[in-house]
Amino acid sequence: MLANIKSAAKRARQNVKRRERNKRVKSLLKTSIRRFEEALEEGDHEEAREKLNAAVRRIDKAAAKGILHKNNAARKKSSLSRRFNHYAAG
Repeated sequence: MLANIKSAAKRARQNVKRRERNKRVKSLLKTSIRRFEEALEEGDHEEAREKLNAAVRRIDKAAAKGILHKNNAARKKSSLSRRFNHYAAG
């Protein structure tokens, strides 16, 4: 750390922790979305529904923690739901 002031040094440490936590949450979010898409491609609608619910839960948690903006979260959920409904109907 390059900070000379105690409060700045603490800020730098907190930023590192937060960045790592946000990275972890975003990674889990992307993984859950990918698993939903894989289930959808396989044509397993029941499995895809479960994966969709898991992805939506992760998106909501990320939005609640401020990792995603609420409009970004809404857009992601809408997109996933639209894809699920499109495949389920066809």
